[in-house]
Amino acid sequence: MKNFMTTVLLMATCITYAQKKPNGTIYMEHPAITTVEAMTQAFVSGNTDKVASYLADDFKYYSGTSTNKDDKGMDKAAYLKTVKTWKDNIDYPSIARSKGAYPDALEYKDADQKDLVWVQTWEDIKGVQKETGVKIDRPIHRLFTVNKDNKIKMMINYSTSTVNDEINQSFADRTNGQIYNHHENINSVRKMIYAFENKDFDKAYKYYDDKATFIDINNPDINKQYTLAEQKENDKKMFEMYDLVSIDQVGYPDYLHYELDDARVVQSWWKIRLIRKSDKKNIVLPMMFIDTFDDKGKITNEIAYYSQKILEVK
Repeated sequence: MKNFMTTVLLMATCITYAQKKPNGTIYMEHPAITTVEAMTQAFVSGNTDKVASYLADDFKYYSGTSTNKDDKGMDKAAYLKTVKTWKDNIDYPSIARSKGAYPDALEYKDADQKDLVWVQTWEDIKGVQKETGVKIDRPIHRLFTVNKDNKIKMMINYSTSTVNDEINQSFADRTNGQIYNHHENINSVRKMIYAFENKDFDKAYKYYDDKATFIDINNPDINKQYTLAEQKENDKKMFEMYDLVSIDQVGYPDYLHYELDDARVVQSWWKIRLIRKSDKKNIVLPMMFIDTFDDKGKITNEIAYYSQKILEVK
């Protein structure tokens, strides 16, 4: 049995090695990489003539995320027009290697690839669209082929279209729901706040969903979300340190029912009057709450905006 298992393992090893077949060489430094990166910076600077000098006459550009099976690509003349479009429409443009990334140049052994070098890059593209103010900050992955004359023959671009979609949509005004100054969800926030003012905690917490989360913008960990149980402990510590005198509404709350994601949000502003127990100092704490509701009228998330320094003032 031992001899049989040894034979099987040797056969598996041989099969594994037999499946490996080199097909060329990968370079981290190569003239083709220099050409690709020089063309990229010429594009960023808006230098159409310089970009043209790096492109082959039969150059084609393709979107790697296109679903069009009949896509014939963008030719050199059309691509050069995008250089001017970029320059005319983008402030603070840059395309640079992504952190920790570097391009690869691949020389394949295949006969049909002998006159081409493939270059693959990982970069971050940044800028601000001049008319809409939309910020561009996204990763892109690109594949290039460079011919024997060191000219770029083809470019394939892989990138998300989310930012472009936002830019395109921002050229026209559109609504995104309705704003209310009176609504049942506003009533719930007021009743919740004044229940706290009167130390009726059971009533105050009933307005929250059992799985509600809470965010305090003063937390050093901006991603920290407290559970309802944790928030109750936070509130308990607050009342141990301060006597609550009153909570006064500032202005009026807004209820926003968004079309996007069917989101339901109440924004409210308050002045919380406190006495610090340790030194009897009177403190007026401005605070804003953003409460997100579900379709059953329960608060599922609450963000508290206030200045911790006001609470610490001597």
